[in-house]
Amino acid sequence: MKTSFSSVESLVYEIKKEMFLNQDIHHLVSASAYDTAWLTMIPDPTQVDKPKFESCLNWVLNNQNAGGFWGESYAEGLPTIDTLPATLACMVALKTWNLGEENIARGLAFIHTTAEVILEQHRHHLPRWFASVLPAMTELAQAAGLDLVFSQRSKRLLSDLFHQRQQILKMTCMENPVDYSQQKIPSLLWYLESLPPTYHVDEQNIMKHLSGDGSILQSPSATASAYLRTGSSKCLEYLEFLVQKCPNGAVPAEYPLDEELIKLCLVDHVQRLGLAEHFEEEIEDILKLVYKNLRKQDLEPANRRLVAAKLYKDALAFRLLRMQGHDVKPSCFCWFLQHADTLEYIEQNCEQLTSVLYNVYRATDVMFRREYELEEARAFSRKLLEKSISFSCKDDDLVIFPGLHKLIKHELTLPWITRLDQLDQRMWIEENKISPLWIGKASFYRLFHLQHEKMVQLANENYKLRQSVYAKELEQLKRWSKESGLREIGFGREKTAYCYFAVAASSCLPRDSVVRLIVAKIAILITVADDFYDVEGSTRELKILTKAIQRWNGENLTGHSKIIFDALCDLVMDIARKYNHQREGSKFLKGIRDIWQETFGAWMVERTWSDTGYRASLDEYLDIGMISIGAHTIILPACCFLSQDYPIEKLKPDNYGKITKLFMSAARLLNDTQSYQKEQIDGKMNMVLLHLDENPNAKIDGSVAYVKGILEEKTKEFLEIVLMDDGPEEIPKSCKHFHLSCMKVFHMFFNSTNLFDSEEELLNDIKKAVYIPPDLDSQISDLYLPPPPEKEEILQISARWDVNTTQHFLHGIGKESAV
Repeated sequence: MKTSFSSVESLVYEIKKEMFLNQDIHHLVSASAYDTAWLTMIPDPTQVDKPKFESCLNWVLNNQNAGGFWGESYAEGLPTIDTLPATLACMVALKTWNLGEENIARGLAFIHTTAEVILEQHRHHLPRWFASVLPAMTELAQAAGLDLVFSQRSKRLLSDLFHQRQQILKMTCMENPVDYSQQKIPSLLWYLESLPPTYHVDEQNIMKHLSGDGSILQSPSATASAYLRTGSSKCLEYLEFLVQKCPNGAVPAEYPLDEELIKLCLVDHVQRLGLAEHFEEEIEDILKLVYKNLRKQDLEPANRRLVAAKLYKDALAFRLLRMQGHDVKPSCFCWFLQHADTLEYIEQNCEQLTSVLYNVYRATDVMFRREYELEEARAFSRKLLEKSISFSCKDDDLVIFPGLHKLIKHELTLPWITRLDQLDQRMWIEENKISPLWIGKASFYRLFHLQHEKMVQLANENYKLRQSVYAKELEQLKRWSKESGLREIGFGREKTAYCYFAVAASSCLPRDSVVRLIVAKIAILITVADDFYDVEGSTRELKILTKAIQRWNGENLTGHSKIIFDALCDLVMDIARKYNHQREGSKFLKGIRDIWQETFGAWMVERTWSDTGYRASLDEYLDIGMISIGAHTIILPACCFLSQDYPIEKLKPDNYGKITKLFMSAARLLNDTQSYQKEQIDGKMNMVLLHLDENPNAKIDGSVAYVKGILEEKTKEFLEIVLMDDGPEEIPKSCKHFHLSCMKVFHMFFNSTNLFDSEEELLNDIKKAVYIPPDLDSQISDLYLPPPPEKEEILQISARWDVNTTQHFLHGIGKESAV
């Protein structure tokens, strides 16, 4: 079905209503079957034969997956590791109230047939929490009278887990728990429900460490266990309030939720899907609130358990806020660099903190000058990311992204400044067919679980709608290039598709933007004219053409000179006609002509230098080279169309803004770092070669490094002007961001080789940007359930259902603790 603007707008409206206008953030987070099961086990204090939270019971009854399990699945369809304890807990909850026989039968079949597959898949990297929770749920299921059947292999793996749990219990002294602010490992109180009945937990210790809201470290399952053990009214109030917030009975893995983190993830997801243009006001409102709260937050978390989540959130907030123009300092997430024990913890657990390090590395993309903390954070995170992706283990302690290792390799290979937005967005759409898995205390959950498919659908429709516009415009551009005579001029580089791809894929200009065609036409003309001055034209021809440009009169021009002049004159007049500020029309036309006259003049100077063998100084060369590269010639006319507030005076050669001058010089330096070998053969000047000439003891690699060092500093200064709202130049934000888009184009062309001069290296990217829609055809595979093991391989674990499943927890009910 053909994509239409109305279908996109309809989806935008639905998502705004569901995700941004609804103030209750809980509907964006999937339920924790494990925690919901624990609340289901709680009896009503006034009628102990009935559940206190009937809505939780109904949720358990009605939300078993087709495969017989409760919980989430990986992208490939295999149940996540937490489905084992979650399924056991849900079956125990149903058994508690003698309900759901069919559910229990399907759950047992799942355990019998799939436990070995899941345990075997994760046996080399079973997380610490799993070693505590699965043995406990196995024991609880036995006590409930559930017949659990495991293969010999599963039995051995379970035995290892039971042993590991004993080691964990020995390591932690519950009789004298350390203060949480100093604790370096997650408190066993956080896993209170998983402690065996024989492991005595003093009731006073439980009550002493309740949070202010009555919870055990905001864990519903641990708090449910605390209530069953103590009968605390504070615990019950917390649980009752939680269920009120979740009227369908599906409770989250943690409460209260970190609403700010969820909203930051929403903004990041929307932007990376290429949908920011549809939610500008909503994004701005969220980030304003985050910025307002930023200064109120403590830098280092009080608990080691929170390090990963806080660093993930702080790094994400820094990047999003800085990209939005807010004044944020690196210290808001670089606090981890100041604490040796935190650095050691991250280094020792880097493969489990990959998502955190990925966020830290991405945050350092937007680095300004003299931000040494960001330089240190970038080097630190890059080193550990390179190490972590070398491991076969792909489990993370915080969040599991689909294709995270692929994204990281892409990030490390191609820096953000070298990547075009359109292709990045495509990759994010294709890699996020299923939403990331977040890891709670003992269960996995998804953000935007109900809306994710709709968001990806919108992103896909939006992408295809843009492609339909781009394909038409590219055909229009090809016709113009042919009709103007530039395409078949007979020499030089034919770069019509390259030029259009660069401007279309680098920014999210309006769908009907005239700017794309203006910029692409200028870039095509610059390419042809530059080649004429570099290679094809004789000195006499070039002098005549240059004088004609200065007079803006092409009378008596012939051949290639006439084709170039006529194409230029027609283009300038066409741009001027489209410019709708009538009072400024004459100034605009003169400004564009001045820019072109300056550019042609610079080409003539460089040709004269080449003909005469003149060796310019570095400064002299850069003064001319930053003009001859033509970057300002491309961008300045476009800025006048992007915003009515862009000052016409900025078109004057002696009045270019700082941001434009930095862009011009960076574009020249980028070109020179990749073209010096060819230009050395051709006998032309180049920044790298001039530095080598002025420093006889230097080697070519050193000269390249010198030029790249200048480029790096100019890029940082450029980013600061682009991203800071209170900068020295009063330039509309749209024009600043278009400068950034064009800067990224030059970085893309000249990152590690000269892609602009390549014949075919960008053709695949062009097809992906303009013609081929995102690949969303591959579906999540059906759940694979292996056949039951052979009888001789089966060990049966069973226990009698004595009186009450949770009898050993219930001694506190009815004797209200003094709280």
